[in-house]
Parts: sequence; structure tokens; C-alpha cells
Amino acid sequence: MMSLTNTFISLYLKRNLNRVELYKKYPDESQFKTFNFLIKKALKTEFGKEFGFDDIYKNGPKEFATRVPLNPYEGLKPYIEKVAKGVQNVLWPSRTCWFAMSSGTTDDRSKYIPITKESLKKCHFDGGQDVLSVYLKQFPDTLAFSGKALVIGGSRQVNKLGENIFCGDLSAVLISNLPSWVRKRRTPDIDIALMENWDKKIQRMAEVVSKEDVTSISGVPSWTLVLIRKILEITGKSNISEVWPNLCLFMHGGVSFSPYRSQYEKLIPSEKMVYLETYNASEGFFAFQDEQSSSDMLLMLDNGIYYEFIPMSEFNSSDRKAIPLCDVKVGVNYAIVISTNGGLWRYIIGDTVEFTSVRPYKIKITGRTKHFINAFGEELVEDNASRAIRAACLATGADIKDYTAAPVYMETDKRGRHQWLIEFNVLPSDINNFVNTLDFELRRLNSDYDAKRFKDLSLTLPEVVIARENLFEDWLRKKGRIGGQNKIPRLENNRIIIDEMLQMNEL
Repeated sequence: MMSLTNTFISLYLKRNLNRVELYKKYPDESQFKTFNFLIKKALKTEFGKEFGFDDIYKNGPKEFATRVPLNPYEGLKPYIEKVAKGVQNVLWPSRTCWFAMSSGTTDDRSKYIPITKESLKKCHFDGGQDVLSVYLKQFPDTLAFSGKALVIGGSRQVNKLGENIFCGDLSAVLISNLPSWVRKRRTPDIDIALMENWDKKIQRMAEVVSKEDVTSISGVPSWTLVLIRKILEITGKSNISEVWPNLCLFMHGGVSFSPYRSQYEKLIPSEKMVYLETYNASEGFFAFQDEQSSSDMLLMLDNGIYYEFIPMSEFNSSDRKAIPLCDVKVGVNYAIVISTNGGLWRYIIGDTVEFTSVRPYKIKITGRTKHFINAFGEELVEDNASRAIRAACLATGADIKDYTAAPVYMETDKRGRHQWLIEFNVLPSDINNFVNTLDFELRRLNSDYDAKRFKDLSLTLPEVVIARENLFEDWLRKKGRIGGQNKIPRLENNRIIIDEMLQMNEL
């Protein structure tokens, strides 16, 4: 029965490959087609009328960039609030009944991201199918679809905003709208998947899914580890391959996988295991890792999202401008701007990326527009941090659970430095070697950091503070943010979060 299911799903997914190959081969044409569809569809909406979508449709992307302002969430919030109250045809013509509650990182207030029937199917669901179809092309004999798909989502129940209008975190929205045949393949059941109490949810999930034949996992690496360790505790097994011998695929996203890879390789000692990074957010499904030889991700160009990019060197400028996809360059750090079939227009989502290729368009996530360290001109981004942390762990046999970093500012008689608060699963064999390797890798990866470290000119050697057990989880719990879709900013340009956590670390 399961082998027939695997065959059926494999044949179904192969249909998506042609579409993926088309936007890889004709990326600019795919984006122009998407742009025209979005503008034409929204011509008669309140937003479309206000910003002259009739003229934009005639004159193209340059007119769009001139007429429509770049929007942080606050720019679109008045329109979104109208839709949330039941007013229709505001941002998008089809009825909007769902909102994904998104906070991005723990220090932001919740945002309500509209989810339309078009964005739900064309972007989120078809995007997921694109990922699996490309995976299937690389591994045609996979048994990933023969068993259950374990999905570790958030813990926010579906709530009612108004008459037939609902909200929840993205995982809750997706689960509530899945086709029945897909829902049957998932584990755990919806009543467990949407449990609000995270501790009880993890316990119940571990009890249930440990008895299933799980062949694939989707989740944030840090929170997935929590579940895996709970399963091993319950079952008494030494590794997860003893629980799920047919497990062969982990689709991960949300935080960098680099610091966690060695832990997964120990906990899942299987040669058939494939790790596949995806870039999926409340606002849309943007990119995925399409080759095992590289962690770079292919930008998805035919799922109802039109992209623009702001060079981060200009992000804080009063006259900042966004450029279209066809004008991006390799190696430049950009903030992403999207216009979508969910009714988001020139929306700055807060993530930063760097292009590693333009034919096809491939990216790596470098961090957040608000989460970096540039107190001394070092321009340190999350990609630098995650790579350096991984190198330090490999050099010292350490395993990390979580970390955050912030600057320690210069004083009259002291130079500045970076302070890293790190919770370890396994402590480094030599903390000094860990610090020196971390510093060496940051200097190798980031020329601005290296320049500031030269002869301790502006920055001295980093300081690593070892966090007590469960500090990060306790801090999240205190903030009411415990759960599978919440994360702590890796880098902050101020000391608000790290000082709060350091105070808790002493208790």
C-alpha cells in the first residue's frame, strides 16, 4: 500500500519540474509575466486605484517603482486592518479569509499577513511541490513518500478575527487548508499539531510520532532537535535511525543549519539522509536548495511574487531605491522587497540576501535588516556568524544549542568588542581555542571586521559567555514566545536582549 502511495505521489510531483525548468531558463521573462498578472489582477482594488495601477499596467515596472512607495509593515497596516475587519477588494480582489500572524523575531510585535486563495495555492502549496519535485529528480528512488511526513510547526491556535475571517501562525493556516489526502500523510494529527502549550505539545508529539514510520521531517533545526531528544528520552534509543529506519529527508529553514549540522549527523547516522534548506515565510515561499553540492537556494520566480532589492549600503538612505531582479549583482547584500498575490505591495520583509549566481538566480540568506552588528563599522551579518560558529564548534568538538551576540561599546580606557552568549549542548574542549577560531573565521569571512580587528584597532578579541542550561528557552517563555516558529535574533546592534538574558543567566 505505502509503496503504491510513494509511486503515485512521485508521478504527481514530476509534473512540476517543467515549470521549475522554465523559470530557471527564462527568469526575467517569468518575473515580467508575474508582474503583469499581479498588476492586472489588482487594477480595481482600493490600493490599485489609489496608486494608478491602470497606468502602471500600460507602462511597466519603472512606473510601478515611481508611483508605489516602498512599504515596511506600517505602510500597509491601514489597508490590512480594513481587510481584517471584513472589507474586501482593498489589496487584492479575491476574498481574504485568512491571516498568518508573523513576528519574524521575538522582539517584534505580531504582524497580520493576508493569505489569499491564490497565495495559499500558487505560492505556499505549489512552492512546496516544486521543492519535492526537484528533490525527486535528484533522488528518483527515494522512499520519502512511503511513510509519514513529520511537520513541526508553531503553537498558535486558529483564532477568529471576524465573520469567516481567521488567523494563526503560518503552520496553523496551512494545516487548516491542506487537502485531505495530504493531511493523511502528515503526523501528528491536527489536534496535537496546534496544541498551544509547547511543553505538552512536545511531550505528546514525541509519544505519538515515535510510533509512526516517519520518512521525512519539516521544521526549524533548533526546535526539531528538542523533539528528537525528547523522542530518544522516551524510547531509550541511542539515535533516531533506530526509531525511524526509513527516515531520509529533512527540509529545514528559519535559522541557519550550519551550527546544527554536526548534531544531526550524530543523531541521524544514516547515509541515505538528505538535508534540504527552504526559505518559506508567512509572506511567501521564496527559495529552496536545488543541489546537494551547494547550500545556495534557487529563487522561485513563478509563484505569484514579484521581487525587487535594496542594496544594504543604501538601506538607511532617505532616497533609497529598489532595483528589479534583472539588475542585481553577485556578492552584494540586499534587502528583499516583494509584491505578491497575497496583496502585499513593495513590502520590505526584513530579510537580507546575497546572490551567489544570476543565471540561474541563486541566493543565500545573510540575515535581517534589523539584526546585525555594525557598532564599529564591521558590518557583521548572520551568515558570517553562523559559519564562524560552525568552524569553532568543529575545531573544539562543541555542540551549540543557541546563541546571540551584541557589541560592548568603547569606554574611555577600553576598546570595543563583541560579546557572544552561547548555550552549549557539549562544551568546547578548549574555550580559548573556540574564541580564537571564532575570531579567525570572522576575520576571514568579513573584511570590514578584519580591518577593525587589525592590531585591536577598534575591536578586541570576542568575549564568549557560557549560558546556563535552558536560558534561551526560559527567555522565550518569559516573553510568551515559546514554540516552533519563534527564534531569538542571532545578532543585535544594541544590548537590550543580551543584557536581559545575562541578568537571567545569573539567577
